[in-house]
Amino acid sequence: MTGTSTAVSRLRAAADGANRWVVLVVLCLSLLLVALDATVLHVAVPAVTEDLRPSAVGLLWIVDAYPLVCASLLILFGTLGDRIGRRRVLLGGYALFGIASALAAVADSPGMLIAARALLGVGGAMIMPATLSILRQVFPDRRERALAIGIWTAVAAVGAATGPVIGGFLVEHYWWGSVFLINIPLMAVILPVGRWLLPESRGGSDGPWDVLGALTAAAGVLGVVLGIKRIGGDGGLLTLATLGPLLAGILLLVLFVRRQRRRTHPLIDIAMFSRPAFTTAVGCIVLAMLALVGLELIAVQYLQLVLDLSPLETGLRLLPLTFAAMAAGATGSYTLSRMGPRRMVGWGFVLTAASVLLLTLMGQHDRPVLLTAGFVLLGFGLQSTLFGAYESMLSEVPAERAGGAAAIGETSYQLGAGLGIALLGSVMNAAYAPGLSRLHEEGVPAAAGSAASHSLGEAYQVAGRLGGPMGDLLRNTARHAFVDGLHITLLVSAGLLLLGALAALRLPPVMDCPPVAKGCREQTVELPEQASGRDSGTSATRGGSRTPAVPEARGERLPGPVRREPAEATGSGRAAL
Repeated sequence: MTGTSTAVSRLRAAADGANRWVVLVVLCLSLLLVALDATVLHVAVPAVTEDLRPSAVGLLWIVDAYPLVCASLLILFGTLGDRIGRRRVLLGGYALFGIASALAAVADSPGMLIAARALLGVGGAMIMPATLSILRQVFPDRRERALAIGIWTAVAAVGAATGPVIGGFLVEHYWWGSVFLINIPLMAVILPVGRWLLPESRGGSDGPWDVLGALTAAAGVLGVVLGIKRIGGDGGLLTLATLGPLLAGILLLVLFVRRQRRRTHPLIDIAMFSRPAFTTAVGCIVLAMLALVGLELIAVQYLQLVLDLSPLETGLRLLPLTFAAMAAGATGSYTLSRMGPRRMVGWGFVLTAASVLLLTLMGQHDRPVLLTAGFVLLGFGLQSTLFGAYESMLSEVPAERAGGAAAIGETSYQLGAGLGIALLGSVMNAAYAPGLSRLHEEGVPAAAGSAASHSLGEAYQVAGRLGGPMGDLLRNTARHAFVDGLHITLLVSAGLLLLGALAALRLPPVMDCPPVAKGCREQTVELPEQASGRDSGTSATRGGSRTPAVPEARGERLPGPVRREPAEATGSGRAAL
């Protein structure tokens, strides 16, 4: 049997039988590890600092090497998977992720840990777009795909939210390297299982792969994300270290777009951005992640520094957000079919804004019921927004472009996270510092007040060194200034979320899928064996007969509305949702 026939058999088995749900489980497990690894190290930073004693710059790179490398390579590996096979790239990512995890666990120097974290970023960039593009391929029925995307996005939320909890438990009971060891046995299982179960799929493979374009995109995204992270890390906007990579990254991305427009066989179909629904969905992903990551960062500081909770207790307090996100993902398919993308994404933003306004009632003392209610609404609203945006984005592109579209979606996810830390962190700092400006009038040394204005953590350290009434005054003033700054930051976040609700008005009002019992099957999925009928003006059907090749049969979209036909039975006996 030829390689093409084998790929077709795998794809049919996954798409037509119950195996597609097993494929979803494998994809979700791999995504869970990648999402978990993005946050699991955060609570281990103090232990890493004490053991390896990295410099301030070295510690920054230990934390940031993974997300920076991952974000910069998403487009490269997403489009590479379209060319050489998404399953092949995904399995390579599994292997590299396991090897890098072992190296990180036994790292005995800051340089070795940074290198291992960078390798983890490469593995994550291979895994993330491949999971989403394979999901797009094995679920051609839009209603079933909506359910699969809901589960997929919920798993991503679970991984990101449980990372600090798992990391806190492991660091308290073992050593910091154990946060990486959990990846190894799971990867040892998922690699052979994935090789056996996952289908191979490719997109359009005409023309050479644009290596120079892929590297240009990688360098451009790296520069932009690095610049944004430096803004959020108190690097300042008007500094060479911030403006240099930021401007260079923007220039490279502009050159990348111009190059793609000129090429006959581009890596990324820039025409996708001419579709209002696709562009709006990408923008909504950025805004949703901006709010989620920025608010989580500030919430963690509030829980630990104001309410004096331990890292493990902090992680447990954030679990309601995770459970709400899981509920939103599990019910997302039903909600989307009833409300449509426009109302689901729009009201998701409104619900999130309402939860943020509710959290402005937080003060100096613990109010667990209020926090739990706010986090539940926040998790459900944001997950509904992300679900609707991802589903709309994937449904706007043909299956052969799924890798590039998934890479754009994941890059938007990473950019939104970086912007959230930079923007909301900057608002927080700008609102917090003025609250300490009059401390010198109360007798606190000017140098101490200046150092305390950097962050609440530094204020506590300075207060501890001062001691006595001056230390207590500084601590209380800094705490009140932080809470006041938190309220201002929440109001700014609510305003941005309401802008997202307005942007969602450009999304389609309803799913382009008739509400029939057996769902509908999009006409844009093309198996490799159908290519032979393209040149002769015919296309292959399931039974081997030939029908005239109309644009829909070739995987192309008509300029006007396309009528969707009811799907045939899926072979598993399960009715499509």
